[in-house]
Amino acid sequence: MLRRILLALAIVLCGVLGVATIATADGSGVTTPTVPPVLAPPAALAYAPVAAATGIDPREQATVSVTDGTLDAVTLTGPDGAEVAGEPDAERTSWSSTEELQYDTTYTWSGSATGEDGAPVPVQGSFTTISPESIARGIVNIGDGRTVGVAAPIRIQFDEHVEDRAAVERALSVETSVPVEGAWGWLPDEGGGSRVDWRPREYWPTGTQVTVTADLFGVPYGGGAYGAADVTSTFEIGRSQIVKADAASHRVTVIRDGQEVFDFPASFGLDSDPRRNTRTGVHVVTEKFADRRMVSETFDYDVMMKWAVRISNNGEFLHAQPATVSAQGSSNVSHGCINLSPEDAKAYYDTALYGDPVEVTGTGVDLSPRDGDIWDWTLSWEDWKGLSALNS
Repeated sequence: MLRRILLALAIVLCGVLGVATIATADGSGVTTPTVPPVLAPPAALAYAPVAAATGIDPREQATVSVTDGTLDAVTLTGPDGAEVAGEPDAERTSWSSTEELQYDTTYTWSGSATGEDGAPVPVQGSFTTISPESIARGIVNIGDGRTVGVAAPIRIQFDEHVEDRAAVERALSVETSVPVEGAWGWLPDEGGGSRVDWRPREYWPTGTQVTVTADLFGVPYGGGAYGAADVTSTFEIGRSQIVKADAASHRVTVIRDGQEVFDFPASFGLDSDPRRNTRTGVHVVTEKFADRRMVSETFDYDVMMKWAVRISNNGEFLHAQPATVSAQGSSNVSHGCINLSPEDAKAYYDTALYGDPVEVTGTGVDLSPRDGDIWDWTLSWEDWKGLSALNS
């Protein structure tokens, strides 16, 4: 009787203390705790950028991720309702945007995730991208598909001043089909804004395929300005045509792929007047005109000239000049241009490409930055590299 009473008390005590006694064959027992059931966790969401963030870089990837669950559906939309392109990972535990965002725009999340507990959790919240004080554009001077000469520099012209040149330069790249050593150099502002050129150390190898990539969108230019858009261009370097223009011998020789193709008598700028001297140095062909009006208030002329090939921005051309044919090959009488006969000028004009070098020698005044436009080749390689914002 007493044993039955004690056993009943033990069962009650086990119920109170949450332990169970398991009897064994020899009458002994093992006591184990009662384990409460484990509940499945709910989904937990994380956002980048964080909810309600402002001043976000539009190049930043927008991401929502979930732990202890999976994403059912996710959309990221702008204020006009347009969806931002994006995709989930294979496990559907994260979703990331795959296109660049826009400036000064609020983006809103929507969708849902399901936790391991089976309960839905909304995808929600928003963030806002940076609002620039101004947006600056850059334009590459050589368009897609063009063929240019072996001295052609790559130029990116901006429509505003670039204060943080290092940030911009880090966003620029040049890829070539054969190894080519080159460097970016910043020139004085011109044309309404800053400009940066990429020049090879030596003339380009013929046939080189060149791709320029300027990932400028979202780049902070400094002073509250940001890049407007990415810019790219792919082009080809053509045959090598080098003009050797020697004022001392009054000759213009054209060397194409190592072979002389023309040797013309010429007249250069008047030797006795430094204002009229043709500049000594490596010029670059920039444009050409079948007919070109040439005007000078300083020297009081206004004339039309045929077969004019511009070689600098200071008014220097190779062009036809019937009036100086008698002097061509024997004396220098021009106002700074290189005069050829109409027949010789037309023959050269037909072969000239943007980027061809014109190496002028034998005059008393050197080509310099004050002559404007393309003076890249007047600098030594070491001096040119010193114009890079990343080398200063």
